[in-house]
Amino acid sequence: MIQQLLPKLVLTDIDGVWTDAGMYYDQTGNEWKKFNTSDSAGVLFCKHLSIPVGIITGEDTAIVARRAEKLNIDFLHQGIQDKLKTANELCARLGISLADVAYIGDDLGDVPLLKAVGFSAAPANAQEYIRNMVHFSTQKSGGEGAFREFVEEILHRAGALNSVLTHYQIG
Repeated sequence: MIQQLLPKLVLTDIDGVWTDAGMYYDQTGNEWKKFNTSDSAGVLFCKHLSIPVGIITGEDTAIVARRAEKLNIDFLHQGIQDKLKTANELCARLGISLADVAYIGDDLGDVPLLKAVGFSAAPANAQEYIRNMVHFSTQKSGGEGAFREFVEEILHRAGALNSVLTHYQIG
């Protein structure tokens, strides 16, 4: 029963969800992003339950590619302007529908996908009109563990959070 309540795919934006949406540049033009390591537990929890995780982001940076590689993210799509189209293509490849997908995003480029998936979320610092259109708004802001909170909420609603935490010897 729990497996039926879980999404078959978890997708996420990066800037504004895994980061604080800031874009930092040094004097030589190098870009920096700060990730909260707490979010990596959200990926681990999905992996434990065999739920693939994908990133769909409008930016295209080596920084995000390195983070995705380090966390063994299943699908990485960067430089994407039409996130809904990319998600539809990914769903077709996996033989699932958008109703089987959970997605967290924070801004205008995320709206079509947020409206189309089975479970949508936005971080606490997303604009109010974005938070008003999703199924769940995190208490944490982007860059402060919002992705982990999103995953924990999914697991909580499916009745799977306690079993995952027990696996990690919590509870």
